[in-house]
Amino acid sequence: MTEEKKQLTENQDSFIMHPTVDFCFKELMENAKVRQGLIAAILKKDPEEIQKTKLMPTILRKEYPEDKYGILDVRVLLKNGEQMDLEMQVVPFEFWFQRSFYYLSKMVTDQMKTGDTYDRIKPCIHVGILDFNFFENDTRCYHAGMFCDKETGEVLTDLLQIHILELKKLPPESQNETGIIQWMRFMSGKNRKDFAKMAEQNEYIKEAYECLEKMSADERKRREYEERQKILWDHNSFMKSAKIIGMREGREEGREEGRKEGRKEGRKEGYREALVSIVIKKLQKGMSAEEIADFLEEDVLTIQRIYDIANNYAPEYDIEKIVQKLENTSGMKQK
Repeated sequence: MTEEKKQLTENQDSFIMHPTVDFCFKELMENAKVRQGLIAAILKKDPEEIQKTKLMPTILRKEYPEDKYGILDVRVLLKNGEQMDLEMQVVPFEFWFQRSFYYLSKMVTDQMKTGDTYDRIKPCIHVGILDFNFFENDTRCYHAGMFCDKETGEVLTDLLQIHILELKKLPPESQNETGIIQWMRFMSGKNRKDFAKMAEQNEYIKEAYECLEKMSADERKRREYEERQKILWDHNSFMKSAKIIGMREGREEGREEGRKEGRKEGRKEGYREALVSIVIKKLQKGMSAEEIADFLEEDVLTIQRIYDIANNYAPEYDIEKIVQKLENTSGMKQK
């Protein structure tokens, strides 16, 4: 065996999926025992108390045509009727809090049907697992909240709950870690050695590690995982390019015109082109406008308009012409 083939074999043998990639996270949540362990850690309960969990449809229904679609990562129904939405988020998003509360509210209203009384409503819990820092001025890696009295801290209702896990803020590893910190450590793992070590400390994490091994050895799932990972890389690359292009064009126009409006328009133009490019790539991959909008954290009407116009320019997808058409129809939402 040549040195090159040997290296390739070693790389293939050591490959393991990372839970921060949402494809991998969703696959892990398919396992009832893994769900049981993670949910127990979030709710600070013994896993034996979480006797039954059931995966639910992740698309929240629209009551009116103008309502925004809601597409959750993992939606779980607990035995007592409570619902939990678990979301893995690796791309920083300025309005993450607003979107999370919108989805959380939709989960509540989704329980009600015509003729129902309000006592039907059960608590809804949103769990945001973030692979970036959200609270910039707070070093804590875990936050939990619900409606409380501002002065006394007394809980007013548990119908809406939110848990925020910031993986980048995990403290240095210490002896005898338990509960949610163990799971956050697992989700931050990057290699087999890390995962194997954690599997020795917790039977539910051991189950998750064994799932990771099986998924990583499955050729079809590995291709899906790598495709999703590539989409995330493309997204980050395009957003970074848009920012750089926008700043550069803004500076150039600003110098020529000698006013701030030039910089503003340059940023918009760079962003528009990058956004159109992303939509085209996802359209070619077979994603719907709603799926693209949810992935990009964009308004679905904006993405639908780009989607429809881009389809008219298939298969060449001339970006310059598509952007021009969007501007001519005055339909492009300005950033």
